[in-house]
Amino acid sequence: MERKASARTGSIGVTQTQLAVQSKLDWLFREQPNDDYGIDAQVEVVDGKYVRGRLLALQIKSGESFFREPTPGGWWFRPESKHVQYWMNHSLPVVVILYHPDTQTCHWQLASSEHLMESSRGGWKLLVPKRHVLDESACRPLARAALGNSYSLRIRDLRLSRPWMELLGNGERLVIDIQEWVNKISGRGTISLGIDHKDGNAPESIARWDVYLGSEPYSEAVPPLFAWADVTLHEETYQEAEYDWTPGQLEDLRPYANACGEIEYWRLELTLNDLGKAFLLVDQFAANGWGLLSRPSGSSKEIYGFPL
Repeated sequence: MERKASARTGSIGVTQTQLAVQSKLDWLFREQPNDDYGIDAQVEVVDGKYVRGRLLALQIKSGESFFREPTPGGWWFRPESKHVQYWMNHSLPVVVILYHPDTQTCHWQLASSEHLMESSRGGWKLLVPKRHVLDESACRPLARAALGNSYSLRIRDLRLSRPWMELLGNGERLVIDIQEWVNKISGRGTISLGIDHKDGNAPESIARWDVYLGSEPYSEAVPPLFAWADVTLHEETYQEAEYDWTPGQLEDLRPYANACGEIEYWRLELTLNDLGKAFLLVDQFAANGWGLLSRPSGSSKEIYGFPL
């Protein structure tokens, strides 16, 4: 029986994808039986020596024919509608892999609602960027994708931030101390979250992150990291600072000191906003049911600032 050239090319594409996953990403690769459902393999993220149970589903396409529709920055891939429907309902995030036999390179793109577009011909198309090579550079974005879609990630971030929201809801005063390396194009800096006990001492640190926020000004990049709170200047710090202080303009975010033109220092205050209050209310309901939220007629009970 004669072996089709397309079968050989497809097999090579799967093998090269497996090699890239195992040697470049250092993750686990599991080929799936090919029943034409639109998934050829599963990949499991490995964090150092730990397997985290985070999975991606792969659709692998091999051959020059998948690179015959170039567009600025990459190539258009046109999946079948049945595959798009299957991917969108899949329990795992789906990644399309295009393998080019001439360059022996695997290019990737997430097959998500964010990237899939309906074409003018009534079908679907997906831009696979040339810069998306399945190598070490793909580790971070694909590991993040394995955590879930944008909706799931936002909910996850809120859940992880719940202890800090509860501190604010219970009357604690939270501040962010920032050290920004102003001459680094990477936006390098350090953010510390702490409790201001209003005793004249430095805040009690409860979390710390090294960040790389790119070229976006910190005044714009930092508040979205704490979407559940309003971010303003820490008034006492700026009153005592060398920088000009204008009372009443707490929302005008800026550093209060600069060290030798290299590091700028910020201290910002967090106040629980409506999103934070609403999330705590929903989270309480999800954990305990309606009984926690119900109240007798005429009661003035509140939870986190919301009357019940």
